[in-house]
Formats: sequence, C-alpha cells, structure tokens
Amino acid sequence: MGTFKFEVKQVMKKRLILVIVTLTLTNLLAFSQVKKVDFGIKGGLNLTFFNVEQADFGPNARSETGYYAGAYVDFEIDEFLSIQPELLYVGLNDFRFLNAPIYAKYEVADKFNLMVGPSLNYFFDFFTDKFKVRGDLSAAYQITPALNAHIKYTLGFEVLAPNGLFFGLGLKL
Repeated sequence: MGTFKFEVKQVMKKRLILVIVTLTLTNLLAFSQVKKVDFGIKGGLNLTFFNVEQADFGPNARSETGYYAGAYVDFEIDEFLSIQPELLYVGLNDFRFLNAPIYAKYEVADKFNLMVGPSLNYFFDFFTDKFKVRGDLSAAYQITPALNAHIKYTLGFEVLAPNGLFFGLGLKL
C-alpha cells in the first residue's frame, strides 16, 4: 500500500508541475503584448549522457548519439525578448522520446540569443515513469534572417533522467 501511495503522489506532483507551467505560459502569452509570431523547424545531432552502474566499479558515464527534429513557435514580446516553445522528437538507437522545452529567449548581442527554460519530456520505451521535467540552456546564432545554428544542454534533475547535448540548425518558415 505504501508504494502505491508514493506512486500516486509522484504522478500528482508531475501533473501539478505541468498544470503550473501550462497556466504560466498561457497567462504570459494572453496578457503580454505579442508583437510578432514566427514558426519554424529544427533538427540535428543529439548526444545523450547516461550514468550506468558497473558492478563494484561504481558509476560509469556512457553516451549515445542520435538525432532530433521538430518545430517551434517564437512569440516576440519586445525587441530583445521572446517566448519560444518547441516540440522535438528525439531518437537514440531504440530509445525514443518527445522533448518540449519552453524557452525565455533573450537577444544578448546582434544575431546571438540565449534561451533558458523548463523542458517537459515524455519517454516512450525506456522508463517506467515516462514523464520527466528537465532544465534547458541554449544558445543560437542567426546565420541569415531565416537560418540559425544552435546548441543546447539539457540537464536531468532525477537519477534516471539523462543529460543531453544538442547541435543543430533551425529554419524560420
């Protein structure tokens, strides 16, 4: 009975986090003065890092190489600040998941942006507990008005939440 109670609390905690993030984003977009909305696609290379226990030798870092592809929407708030939610499909060998970061995007220099925010993740086959919240930190450089190169680091907050490094290109449609 104790395990069931713990699992229910974990599920409720994660749903509460999802509701809070959704309401915050909805309120921010509804009450802010969105000046411009851009849509785009992105994709590239993903390196995911796992800590694997190796018998009596302790933790051993292991990495897997994969790909990601998806879409984004960029809601411009002012000249330097925007909100950019994304939905990415990530594949690493037999390991598949959806990654949905919600970024606060800030232009720190001409053509150079920094983005930070929570990352909502749904793992299809790997974990028993399939929904995880992670943190993302990203940087992007505008090569042309429509094309950018980006890199992001995703940090897992739980023991079984792998960290990832993404390198890719984005195309504004």
